[in-house]
Amino acid sequence: MPALPNVVLWSVPAFILLTLLEAISYRLHPDEDEVGYGAKDTATSLSMGLGSLFFDTLWGIIPALVYSAIYTVTPVRVPIEWQWILLCLLAQDFFYYWSHRGHHNIRLLWASHVVHHSSRRFNLSTALRQPWTGFTSWLFYLPMIALGVHPAVLAFCSSVNLVYQFWIHTERIDRLPRPFEFMLNTPSHHRVHHASQGGYLDRNFGGILIVWDRLFGSFAPETERPVYGLTKNIDTFNPLRVALHEYASIGRDLKAATTWRERLGRVFGGPGWQPSRSEGDA
Repeated sequence: MPALPNVVLWSVPAFILLTLLEAISYRLHPDEDEVGYGAKDTATSLSMGLGSLFFDTLWGIIPALVYSAIYTVTPVRVPIEWQWILLCLLAQDFFYYWSHRGHHNIRLLWASHVVHHSSRRFNLSTALRQPWTGFTSWLFYLPMIALGVHPAVLAFCSSVNLVYQFWIHTERIDRLPRPFEFMLNTPSHHRVHHASQGGYLDRNFGGILIVWDRLFGSFAPETERPVYGLTKNIDTFNPLRVALHEYASIGRDLKAATTWRERLGRVFGGPGWQPSRSEGDA
């Protein structure tokens, strides 16, 4: 197995330090247009982040076994050399885009990802608000393994992508020079992604690159100040409820469903899916 670093674990001290510095900056230079930090909100985000480190390790067992099995039988191999790893990073970012988009458009997947959008604030601590049920993303990367990418290389690329996205969770940085805004995911683009108003919903899914959104029609520029959070906020700082509230909501909807089509729609439709009037009256 190639000896590639776990970039996320190495970055944890920097995450904490930069979050503290940003929080201090709000104390020293407050901005009435920025939502800033809240003690309970930040504590919840930190709790979700720490919990995700444990649960990601737990849920990672099955993907690791499947990836290893596929990599063993696939007849092709991508060399484990830095120039090829950079190409793998580009491929991983492409598949991340589709994974991220899928997690916004399939309710069962959204039940995991909604955790990351549950804060009504947008700061560096929000980047740490990660799900505890992150077992839904690995299927999107199966093509990379089948094409000969070593599972450890995929894990490394995924960790680089996650670490990159930390710094874009801030209101303290306005727009960058135009070439960066055109190519890269930036704080401006990601503020749009975390906004809850209509024109901003389900936009800017890119991880490192924003060009995927431009290519596939999901890009929106930041024009009005975002309102962060969910379209229906959950009003809790309890980490367990934050982690599981959408699964509970799916369970309630399934219990009330009257047809199999409605049950399938409640699970695999979009987060806002509703049965037709005729189904509701059935």
